[in-house]
Formats: sequence, C-alpha cells, structure tokens
Amino acid sequence: MNPVIVIPTYVGGKRRSLSGAIIGTYDHTTPITHQGELPRCLESLRSLEIATPVILLVVTEEGLEAEAGDKIRAIAANYVDSFEIQVIDSPIVSRLHDLMAVLGFDSMIEGVDLRGYGAIRNLGLAVAAVRGFTEVIFIDDDEIVTEPDFIDRALHGLGRLSPKGVPILVKGGYFIDSRGSWRSLQENAWYNRFWEQGKLFNQWMEKAMSSARLSPSNVLNGGCMALHHEAFVRISFDAWISRGEDLDYLLNVLMYGGRVWFDNQFYVQHKPPVTYSEGQRFRQDIYRWTYEYRKLEYARSQIDLLQINPRSLDPYPGPFLDKTVNRRALMTALLRTIGRPRDRQGYLRAALAAPKDAKDYAVAFCSRYFEFQMLWPSLMAELMADPNVQRTLSQGIVEPLPTEE
Repeated sequence: MNPVIVIPTYVGGKRRSLSGAIIGTYDHTTPITHQGELPRCLESLRSLEIATPVILLVVTEEGLEAEAGDKIRAIAANYVDSFEIQVIDSPIVSRLHDLMAVLGFDSMIEGVDLRGYGAIRNLGLAVAAVRGFTEVIFIDDDEIVTEPDFIDRALHGLGRLSPKGVPILVKGGYFIDSRGSWRSLQENAWYNRFWEQGKLFNQWMEKAMSSARLSPSNVLNGGCMALHHEAFVRISFDAWISRGEDLDYLLNVLMYGGRVWFDNQFYVQHKPPVTYSEGQRFRQDIYRWTYEYRKLEYARSQIDLLQINPRSLDPYPGPFLDKTVNRRALMTALLRTIGRPRDRQGYLRAALAAPKDAKDYAVAFCSRYFEFQMLWPSLMAELMADPNVQRTLSQGIVEPLPTEE
C-alpha cells in the first residue's frame, strides 16, 4: 500500500463571503489574512506522528491565486519536518490543463480543476494517480484526526474482498463533534416537517454503527473517505453538482456496478467555522437534490448503467432522490423564511430558485457527467503515462523553513 492524504483548503478575500454562484461557492473559505483551520488539521497529524504524505489543493477566487498559494506554502512549511506536503495551486493546474489539451482531453478540463467540489476531488485523484499513490484518503481542512492509528483505520479492508467476495474499493467513515457524538443535531423543528434530513440520517447511522465494522453504505462523507486505485482511475466525481459530491459519488459507483462500504471505526472530528449564510447553503441543496433526481432519471435511458431505486436507499438518502424533492424543498425554504428569520433573504432566494432555475440547471447539465465519465479511464491512463504530466504534478513539494544559524 502507498497511501496519500488529500486535503482541499479554501482561501477567500479579506472577509468570509459567498459569491452566490451554484458551482464555486463553498461552505467556508478562510480570509487571506487569517490562518484559518488548516494549521489545526496539520498539527493533529503531526501530534499523532502520522507520516503519510499530504497533498493540499489550494482553492481560491480569481485574482488571489499567487497570494493564496504563498500563504498555504508558508503554513505547510511548518510541518514538513514530520511528513511530505505537496501544494497544488493555480499555476500548476494551469500547466496541467495545457497538457490535457495537448493530449486531446480539452473537453475535460472543467472537470479537473480548482473550482467546484467535484472537480476539486477529481484533481486530487489525478495528482495521486500520476504520483503513484495507490490509496487516496480525503479529509477536510476544518477537521482534526484524533486516533494515532487513523491511517490503519482508513485502509482497513481496502483492496480486499468482503466475506461474500465483493471488492472493497471505496469506503467512508463519519464525523464526530466536540462531544464525541456522530449524531446530526440538525433541528427537526416545525419548519423542517418536509425536510427531516437529520432525523433520517441518524436512523441510518444507528443501524450502521451497530452492524459489522464494514457494511454496505448509503452515505459517503467527503471529509472522511478512502478510495483504492482500482476505483478512482475508473470512476470520477461529478463536477456539475452544486454540493454533496461525496454522496453523489456513491450513486455513481452504484450505477457503474460497484459498492461503497461504511467503516464504523473510521472517523475524524469535525470542527467547522461559523456558516454565514444558511439560505445560500440551502439554495445549493435545492439545486443538488433536484439535480440528483434528474440525473438518476436520465441514467434510466442508459443501457450500460445499473438503475437505482430511491427506496433501496431508505431511510436516507432515499426520500431526497424521488420526484417530490423539489416541491418539498420549496415548501421548506418558504417555511424557513418564517422560522429562521435571521437569513430570511437567503431562504427567499432559495425558494425563488426551486420552481424553475434548479430544474433548468438539472436538465441542462445532468448528462454532462456521463459524457465526462466515459472518458475518465482514458484520461487517467494518459496522464499517468505522460512524462510531461508526471513532471508537472511532481512540483509543489514544500521545503522546510530555513533554520537560524
């Protein structure tokens, strides 16, 4: 085994802000003037003496690319005495895109990039594959690792067969909060009567936590997942989904004949910063779930894909994959304008998007992933074989800080 940890890190302007865009708006960005959560994450790896190499993907807004790259390299330099850190920033990705065009994959550039949750994950997979890593462990920069044997937990069973002979190539863990609990605290208040996401998630988790250590999964958490080379060179993330690219990846794996596993001893502690716009996040959720429904419907017309019945994924996320999801999202957004008045304008924007805009987006883009995915194995093979790509994606290794004489 030759694992690598991949961590996307998000850098914004002087203030934490949300652009309002469907693709390229993230749950949290660290202002360029702040250290943010990344040092805490890296310190947790060092304090536990986890020596696995780390790839940092620097996500930022236009005009801040050089400054953001310098900032992340400066942070990383404090930790390279403990493990190798590679920083992949905009200049390296621009060179990669040029090489992709030369190789004839210019149509795929949008899906391997530093913009959009799915494209960012694909970039991490491409770098890992080209550098010869055989397992990718994704965590996020607002998490801390709490167990010294975290890497062993992440790799447990990966690349092996289940007792029934099913390959274990994609597996996920879970988040604990500061109390050590995995339970979602999302309110099931009156304004969420059509949107009991937290309640249904907890129902699924209760069963998974009391099952065997590895069991077939309904969920996949992007901040705590491990992918084997045999999976990530064959199946890509969807670059056109607004958020939830991790659970969407589970659906992709299922459609292409694979299986995702849940490991109830594989976890990280999630310590997110304050979310500044509930409404914007819910607007992205409306686009996300509307997109998922349309994507699964479109997949029914493709003879080479396995069909997914939403009821097979009950109690969660099945109810969010059926034809009622858009209507329930609209009703929830309207109810939250009353029940969550501190972000009334954000929820109004979400409600306005539901009847038409989210549906139009889903119809326009839900087929794009399948076109991209058809070429993904060929792209990965070409990237891994090309010496110019190998040189490009071997750049960004951070040197330690100079010692004082």
